[in-house]
Amino acid sequence: MRVLLVANTLPPMDVSGVGEQVLQLAAGLEAMGHQVEVLGRGPGGARGPKLLFPVAIVPGFLRALHQFEPDVVQVHESDGALVAFLTRTLSAVLEPSPRLVVLLQVSYLEELRAVRPLRFDGQILGVPGLREWVFRLFKAPLQIVLGSFTAWLSDLVLAPSRQTALEVERDYKVGPVLVLPNVMGGRHIQGTSSLPLPELEGFLLFVGRLRIRKGVEVLLNAVAILRESGREVQLVVAGEGEHRASLEATSRRLGLGDSVRFLGGCDAGTVRSLMSRALALVVPSVYEGMPLVVLEAMEEALPVVASDVSGLPEVVRPGQTGWLFPPEDVGGLCVALSEVLDEPLAARRRGEAGKLALEEFWRPQHAARIWCELLDSSVVADPKSPQPTVVFEQDREMTLKKETTP
Repeated sequence: MRVLLVANTLPPMDVSGVGEQVLQLAAGLEAMGHQVEVLGRGPGGARGPKLLFPVAIVPGFLRALHQFEPDVVQVHESDGALVAFLTRTLSAVLEPSPRLVVLLQVSYLEELRAVRPLRFDGQILGVPGLREWVFRLFKAPLQIVLGSFTAWLSDLVLAPSRQTALEVERDYKVGPVLVLPNVMGGRHIQGTSSLPLPELEGFLLFVGRLRIRKGVEVLLNAVAILRESGREVQLVVAGEGEHRASLEATSRRLGLGDSVRFLGGCDAGTVRSLMSRALALVVPSVYEGMPLVVLEAMEEALPVVASDVSGLPEVVRPGQTGWLFPPEDVGGLCVALSEVLDEPLAARRRGEAGKLALEEFWRPQHAARIWCELLDSSVVADPKSPQPTVVFEQDREMTLKKETTP
């Protein structure tokens, strides 16, 4: 097959889980003998800022349709709405007529709901900033409309986890939404650490964009409690975002001082260097799709402490590859982090188990095989016809729990 992948955020220009998955899927498909072209921002693709990508990509996309003649066009998130519309509109006159696939990493309705104050034990741990409220009130509703429209047009709708698939079905009123797991290992972003980090060793690590739904306030409060109990705890926060100033203020208010270091945005080489020295990766989010950073940690045999939300329980196995705790539960996070700090060798064994699991289930060849099987599957039908909700038998409890959530 000839496969055209269209995405707004591609490494190394952007640090993006979506963009990384585009490259990983491309690597897996190419290894199977398929021809793959990746279209993003830059030469041959869209010119101008990221915000204008949905329109700016059109000339490059039309050239690719004419020259590459793809059998499949895959778009990502709501940025691909116009490309999806053009693919569907032109399919009647194109030969071959391309199949249209969309990969949705998150439900933007869930993202919208996650822009809210964080609370634990009757206290407010953190509140969204102005930019985050703007996202909730204006950008997220537009993303929901465009994402729903793109999914409705597509022959095949994909999500990176079972839970995300159920959320997209429910929130976007489309289905079935099938699972294409995030993977690691096909194409590595080259680069070495650009930050001097020789003094850092044996610390807890957070990696990600700094915004309210990432739950970093939960982590800061847990670190404060652990330090009050007499433990020496060091936390490194690698990432930038609209919530950084608020988090730094919270750290000062909690009296954490030099025990927390905010590094700002880090390149791939720096993140790998940090993971090689950390005790554990902490993912305290209140909402996620299926974050790539967890797979990156597993690649480095780094154990993961994560909140029990969305797709995280599908990769983080308590007692095997890491720890899970209830979202916004500072006490539960303290318990998990105490085990990491008190038994580092046992924690490392969980990290090694995670790396073995990565080799077995989350590599590009697995994603490419699943992608091809789903494309050929008989469940793919007219996207405008009513479709039944996909129920995963092994996750029936998860499904029932989600369906009862208001």
